Formats: sequence, C-alpha cells, structure tokens
Amino acid sequence: PRVNSSLSSDELLLEDLETEGERQLKSLLHQQLDTSVSIEQCKSKRRCFAPAAFYKPFGEEAVGALSLSQFQALQESDKETSSLRELGLSDSEILLWK
Repeated sequence: PRVNSSLSSDELLLEDLETEGERQLKSLLHQQLDTSVSIEQCKSKRRCFAPAAFYKPFGEEAVGALSLSQFQALQESDKETSSLRELGLSDSEILLWK
C-alpha cells in the first residue's frame, strides 16, 4: 500500500491505499497504451484451442432389449469411435478403419 509520508502508519487514510482492482486497471491501461509491439510478442501470446468435441450418442444401435454384455460391447465400440474421431478422422474414414 502507498503511504503518505507525512502520516504515521497508524493514521493511514483509505483513499491513500491502492487496491488490487486499481492495480489491475492500471496494468490493463498500460498494456493498451503501449503501442510498441513486436511480432514475437504477438506470437508468444497466441493461444491454441482444441477442436470442438463431437458427441454422437449410440441410441440407434441400443434400441430394444440388450443384455449387459451386448451393451458393454456397444459402449466399447463407441469409445473406440470417439477416440478415432478425436484423432481427426471423419466418419467415412472411421468406417473404413473398422
């Protein structure tokens, strides 16, 4: 905290204290006003996002009465399909793989 030099530490005034919010706002203001940006700085701030997840329920295959072992086999097949989809394979490539 900032302290007015003419006051002792016991006589701090609330308006002389700098809050965390004020520090954050000052930091953001300085970032916005700083126009000396290099390409390397922009590259270092670049974020890579994972592709969106694609969920396809296996309800069509599970219609009707199934035994537990049949349902578990269906679940395992669905896990394999979803992991192949996460690797970037299309539905036609997954069918070719299977």
